[in-house]
Amino acid sequence: MNAAKVLDAKGLACPMPIVKTKKAINELESGQVLEIHTTDKGAKNDLTAWAKSGGHNLLKHEEDNDVLKFWIQKG
Repeated sequence: MNAAKVLDAKGLACPMPIVKTKKAINELESGQVLEIHTTDKGAKNDLTAWAKSGGHNLLKHEEDNDVLKFWIQKG
C-alpha cells in the first residue's frame, strides 16, 4: 500500500500513538494514506475508534512480529 507518510510510534504508550497520529494526519491532504507503526497493543482498538470518529478510513492493519501496522486514509 502506498502511504504518503509513515509515522513511527514504536515504544510509545497510550495516548501518544493517537496524539502523534492526529498530528500527522492533519499534515495530509484528504484521500492520502498515513501508515502507522506502533508497539502499543491498545492501539488496535484506539486507532480503529479514532479513525471512525474522525471520518477517516482504516484501510488495513497487520501485525509484524511485535509491531502493529495501520493504514488510515484521511477523510
